[in-house]
Amino acid sequence: MRSDTRSATVASQVPEFLPDTSTDAVSHQPPVPKPNTARAREAAATANGAETRSERFHRKALRGRLHGYAIATVALVGVLIALAASNTASVKVNWLIGSSHVSLVWLVLVTAIVGWLLGLLASARFNWKTRAPRRRSEARS
Repeated sequence: MRSDTRSATVASQVPEFLPDTSTDAVSHQPPVPKPNTARAREAAATANGAETRSERFHRKALRGRLHGYAIATVALVGVLIALAASNTASVKVNWLIGSSHVSLVWLVLVTAIVGWLLGLLASARFNWKTRAPRRRSEARS
């Protein structure tokens, strides 16, 4: 069997594309020029619905960060469990007005939570005080 083939040079109006000589079966579709630059190849891949190299890199980087967060979370929970198991002794806490006996693990956890909440409040306050000034039209509406 013999197929009809043709060889044609396609003139391109876009400078990023080089004309391509293709030898293929005769069809009703004009030949498509091949992209010459990395940016043009990424644009063509995006137009075709394919994932570009940079998009794939960002997706893989995000996956790596999420795995890191998951590992760190599991490690933190393990440390908290070990802290609770090893610090069950009761300790005396002196307040301004008297004293009390509290389990050491509860003292450490409550102190950590209060410190975290105070840090959030301080950060919000600093952001509020140092934000960019608003224009008059935005302030009135």
